[in-house]
Amino acid sequence: MEENKTNGRDEIFSEKVKAGKRTYFFDVKSTRANDFYVTITESKKRFNPDNEGFSYEKHKIFLYKEDFNRFMEALNNTLNHVKNELMPGVDFSSFEHHHEPKEVVESTPAKQGSDTELRWD
Repeated sequence: MEENKTNGRDEIFSEKVKAGKRTYFFDVKSTRANDFYVTITESKKRFNPDNEGFSYEKHKIFLYKEDFNRFMEALNNTLNHVKNELMPGVDFSSFEHHHEPKEVVESTPAKQGSDTELRWD
């Protein structure tokens, strides 16, 4: 089986979300010590006036397992505040796009006791 390598790190799972001029990538990667972490990348296509071509501006967040729960709690609290307090009349379900996640390589079973699930409430 062929594995995708990124700077010596195995990419286990990837999901892409297109959002207008931006694309978000949610990637699960493994370390050399067979531990896992998540990277969240925002990629924006930019026009280069100098050479009249395009380039991609990328911003990346590394999320480690010890921060998963606090990150998800803060993200859910923030999104729910916008949905329920600031924009209660907006039907957010009308913005949903359903697609299947892309598995990059065969995933390694999660470590015992790891029941973290990324959910969007």
